[in-house]
Amino acid sequence: MGTWGLCGDAYVPVPEFQQEKVIERACALGMTLVETADVYGLGQMESRLGERLGANEAVIIATKLGTDRSEKPPRKRFSPEYLRTAFEKSRERLKRQVVDIVLLHNPSAVTLERDDATGLLAELKSTGAIRAWGVSAGSVEVARRAIERGAEVLSLAYNALFSSDLVELHADVEKSGVGVLAHSALGHGLLAGYWSLHRTFQQGDHRAERWTSEDLRRRVQQVSALRALMGEDVTTIRGGAIRYVLSNSDVSSVILGPRNAVQLDQLVRESGKEPPYLTDENLTKFALRLEDLGVRR
Repeated sequence: MGTWGLCGDAYVPVPEFQQEKVIERACALGMTLVETADVYGLGQMESRLGERLGANEAVIIATKLGTDRSEKPPRKRFSPEYLRTAFEKSRERLKRQVVDIVLLHNPSAVTLERDDATGLLAELKSTGAIRAWGVSAGSVEVARRAIERGAEVLSLAYNALFSSDLVELHADVEKSGVGVLAHSALGHGLLAGYWSLHRTFQQGDHRAERWTSEDLRRRVQQVSALRALMGEDVTTIRGGAIRYVLSNSDVSSVILGPRNAVQLDQLVRESGKEPPYLTDENLTKFALRLEDLGVRR
């Protein structure tokens, strides 16, 4: 379960009681990994997770460091001094002496070339403060640099309409054994299949600035291709989109981003329980449909 949408930063504010209900429901449904960042809700999401999950070692917590929101506009900071201080604050908020996974939050390739940020995380692992470290990577170049530096976990955007990065990294992932957390599985809601060609977004919703009207219309039209993934037990476009990500053997865990307990139940129900998540026939039909539409992913 991802918590960017839940913290209220990405879309619209989510009441505190609703955040807690989602976290509790996730545990009840058997979710064993929660992804967050030290800046989500200015630290409040980590605190919320610490209160609810700090003593629950059955749930892995992955957090991200390296974004400084104390200034405007926010900026990236990956100096060892900043990261060490940020880590200690995260550990305190999460109420865990040992943090399961710590990721650098969208660093540049240049940052990884310097080796001081990755060196700090490697040091924290060597002292037992973290169990694994890695990088939330925004490009193939950054992901490859991370793997070269010894990253054990990558967080990558990967979905039915954006798959090129992970496809290109397949050999690297296979050779290194790095774990892959696939985020943006539903393309910020696009792949749920509910949007009209004239969809608009509220002020404060990051999607209002992510796409132009023309680009959004084009993307909404492309979503129709996901109908090829539907079949007997895949009854919604949303379910097909999630299962598409789960069907990739390079993916260790799919990061879903519910904002309420009802959404969480729907996502888990439609994800399926075990492989095969989709048939080869469905996947072939989907690839052909994308080709017909001229979609490059």
